Amino acid sequence: MPTEQRLAPSDSPDAPDAPDSPGAPDSPDTTGAGDERATGRTGWAALRPLVLRLHFYAGVLIAPFLLVAAVTGLLYACSFQAEKIVYAHELSAPVGKTELPLSQQIAGARKAHPEGEIAAVRPAPQPGDTTRVLLSGAPGVTADHQLAVFVDPYTGNVRGALETYGSGGALPLRTWLDSLHRDLHLGESGRLYSELAASWLWVVAGGGLALWIGRRRRNRALKALALPDRTATGRRRTLSWHGAVGLWASVGLVFLSATGLTWSAYAGANIGDLREALGQATPTVSTAVAEDHAGHGGASGMAGMPGMPEKGKGHAPGGSTPSDVGIDKVLRTARAQGLSNPVEISLPTEQGTAYAVKQIQRSWPEKQDAIAVDPATGKVTDVSRFADYPVLAKLTRYGIDLHTGTLFGLANQLALAALALALVFLILWGYRMWWQRRPTRDRRLSFGRPIPRGAWRQVPLPLLLPLVLAIGAVGWLVPLLGISLIAFLAVDLTVGALARRRRASAASAC
Repeated sequence: MPTEQRLAPSDSPDAPDAPDSPGAPDSPDTTGAGDERATGRTGWAALRPLVLRLHFYAGVLIAPFLLVAAVTGLLYACSFQAEKIVYAHELSAPVGKTELPLSQQIAGARKAHPEGEIAAVRPAPQPGDTTRVLLSGAPGVTADHQLAVFVDPYTGNVRGALETYGSGGALPLRTWLDSLHRDLHLGESGRLYSELAASWLWVVAGGGLALWIGRRRRNRALKALALPDRTATGRRRTLSWHGAVGLWASVGLVFLSATGLTWSAYAGANIGDLREALGQATPTVSTAVAEDHAGHGGASGMAGMPGMPEKGKGHAPGGSTPSDVGIDKVLRTARAQGLSNPVEISLPTEQGTAYAVKQIQRSWPEKQDAIAVDPATGKVTDVSRFADYPVLAKLTRYGIDLHTGTLFGLANQLALAALALALVFLILWGYRMWWQRRPTRDRRLSFGRPIPRGAWRQVPLPLLLPLVLAIGAVGWLVPLLGISLIAFLAVDLTVGALARRRRASAASAC
């Protein structure tokens, strides 16, 4: 519901209490708002004008950012199925009788693509899938991306190579749409748009929900609350659709806002620090190897494997040749530890580090167990089990995967697409209501009338003070929300001061 507040005309029968004032930002407060605190209003009656004004201005000014986020999010939700179609050749292979050892599959990948260095390997998760050999530092590949070489696990033949990004293994199409949704391909500065949208989405959606329920409280029929009024016309009809659809979408929109903020630039950092302070950070396996083994095992982790480069092989003290149990042994060790497919095996990055094997299933049920394996001995040096994650770490994992559309597969992606479409229509309906509220004179040049100034004066001090403290705390946790709210307030006060000055000048001229 990140749109302009749903006010019906004051003569509308379904809006007997709607403050549809003709006032504008530069008009005097003729609503008596300045005296409201003395009237003894409490609870929702006191808060409603403030929520109404906030919903109006946030909807008008933040809605463009939300509209972009909704459209790009809709495209991203569709990208998972599109990826399977566009890259079907690379992602699949004819099912054979027996899979080759992983080391031979890697050797085939390196024969076709000797560039870069092997960073990780993702064995074929199920029959008919290909193995991914991930290369870092390959020429022409973006610095924080990798080159994925797709290998037929039955023949060792390479079926293609594509740039990939992130722990989700996004291929070029999904990577491009992901960046469009996250930062509009503008880099770190572009992330401000998506964080600003996520920062305000829960505020406008929650405020809109409260306003709609409060508006319909006199009509206790559930149908009037949950379904649009098909008999209404004009602005009342727009309002009815806006409110009913917003009711159904509000929980999902608040969820998208909360989960989107968890990995945003500024709010995400604050949330991460808070989780760390509470002991709820996501565990990781340690890849450090005991000191007595630090001189053994190549840094590349591939010593002695067919077709592997000698780079990083190194020598142990005393001139002995370093040893490495090999990636096939590491995979068998992982299976013995209960790490079923899909898994990713990250190779040792330097001397004194271990293989890291982690499950990468982001669909239900989540598989996130991980182990570290000493390359010299093949022994497990550290274990992390998803079952042992702190509560907030689990909830964060579930939330992110639900937000990105992987937790429940196609059903998840369809739900996200529906939410994105709902948000688009809510925004368009909101702007339409703003247009429909414009004065009847000179309609071609006028915009909708804003909500009158002075709503905060209607809030009693016992309610206003804790409200200000809560807003301050939320503004600290979600900085772009706090900064933009201060900016709104500054602009509003400036416009009000200019309006008073114009009125004073007009009065003195008379």
